[in-house]
Amino acid sequence: MSKLFIGLMSGTSLDGVDGVVVDFDPSIGPGGMRVVTHVHRPFDQAFASELLALNTSSADELHRAALAGNSLARVYALAVGDLIKKAGITATQVRAIGAHGQTVRHRPGEFDSTGYTLQLNNPALLAELTGIDVIADFRSRDVVAGGQGAPLVPAFHRAVFARAGETVAVLNLGGIGNLTALLVDGTTLGFDCGPANALMDHWCSIHRGEPFDRGGVWAASGRVDTALLARMQADPFFAKAPPKSTGRDLFNPAWLQGMLAGGAAVEATDVQATLAELTAWAAADAVQRHAPEASCVLVCGGGALNEHVMRRLSALCRGAVVRPTDDEGLPCGEVEAAAFAWLAKAFVEHRPGNLVAVTGARGPRILGALYPA
Repeated sequence: MSKLFIGLMSGTSLDGVDGVVVDFDPSIGPGGMRVVTHVHRPFDQAFASELLALNTSSADELHRAALAGNSLARVYALAVGDLIKKAGITATQVRAIGAHGQTVRHRPGEFDSTGYTLQLNNPALLAELTGIDVIADFRSRDVVAGGQGAPLVPAFHRAVFARAGETVAVLNLGGIGNLTALLVDGTTLGFDCGPANALMDHWCSIHRGEPFDRGGVWAASGRVDTALLARMQADPFFAKAPPKSTGRDLFNPAWLQGMLAGGAAVEATDVQATLAELTAWAAADAVQRHAPEASCVLVCGGGALNEHVMRRLSALCRGAVVRPTDDEGLPCGEVEAAAFAWLAKAFVEHRPGNLVAVTGARGPRILGALYPA
């Protein structure tokens, strides 16, 4: 069986698709794996806007969601083509593609006690276009088993980043922030800790016409509004005990507008500074509560490139060294895509991909569904 898997990830930041080719071999690299190559394919603005709109109820959304899934599969297929060319391999050398899809709704346990999680995708089309087996729909099996369906990366984080005799925290700052605590006793915890790039990018887009605050420079130029920050911190999600997960269903523009309406007017620059502080505070608070003895906090996702947020994390995570996962041999933009290659491999090997202590599911479950080439 081929040791090469492809992982594809498009996250809540809506910036595009990250893809990796991963070589799994116990003799190489951290966690017995090596990223052979990585590509990033950005979404065009119209498509990103449509995906964002599909996060909330709107006209003809079933039709539009189906077409968006087709479009996403085509972007995925282009990313696979880029990966194969860049790695100098053929499609027949790849055992399977792990394709996460684009989360547009995430409501586990709600409404009818089961709830749902919805990732737009068309894995059948992706298999047709690439000629490679596709594993998709990773979250649903955990949700129907009573779990949150998220986060799913902590098992991968343990395989790659755990250190004997130390507690290590791994923080992913995508659209939403999530924390993995790799405790010294071998226990693994993981949960979503709050908003990250989703709200900061939204505010930067509407006030500066830019997709994100490069390096956090704009946020760093502002002043944290302590009253606004306190209102945000009072949201019940932050005090809720794990297992817990969240997304744009909660932390969205309407949530932000509600917070702004609850007090005096705040300058746009200061709102950005306050959103950056909320991101850093939510992550640091999660570390202090659940991994206070962590020797280091390894940061991945686009937020690892936000120098201002990284500085604030370093100040708030007392006693822990904060640094990007690049320092551990896995660049911050490759971690989540590599995790879904790892989950695809787990599916192929008929191994559970969830951690009960993380998601709260009733037991270990094999995650995903196969769409043969």
